[in-house]
Amino acid sequence: MNQPATDAGASAAPTKYLTFWLGAEVFALDIRTVREIIQYRPLTTLPLMPRFVRGVINLRGAVLPVIDLQARFGRPATEVGAKTCFVIFDSVNADERVELGLLVDAVREVIAIPADRIEPPPAFGAAVKRRFIAGMGKVGSEFVVLLDPDKAMDMDEMAELCEAAQCTAPGDLDAAAA
Repeated sequence: MNQPATDAGASAAPTKYLTFWLGAEVFALDIRTVREIIQYRPLTTLPLMPRFVRGVINLRGAVLPVIDLQARFGRPATEVGAKTCFVIFDSVNADERVELGLLVDAVREVIAIPADRIEPPPAFGAAVKRRFIAGMGKVGSEFVVLLDPDKAMDMDEMAELCEAAQCTAPGDLDAAAA
């Protein structure tokens, strides 16, 4: 049985999300976590890293790791194209803010999604680990996958995968990252 919206819920402003393409799918991050979007530029690769750590960039004097989101989700690595870019965002790990770059195929737009248009992650059948998904935003006739950046880019889990890279063949990491 549906409950009527409360005054607090009815007056709450919709959350804004930055949407972007990964292949043919649309994903989104809460805009409050996004710092900036920068055009793709060459990366400095690092040895003994899992396939999803594409390298680092120099961002105003700071070393910023870049995560290939497609590869992080256990898919083939992103092929760099004309619209490929880095989404620079903040993640929180153990109460510490960490700035990371995400390699995405293209940025789409910023959209507002009211809370009543967000469904929980699917129990099964998702192309991405369920714990990486904050929800499914209903936008018109399509769904947008709302990512939980703190879980999808969990620094402890990624560090464990990086350590495993030192004693594991690169192909074995693809299965571990999925």
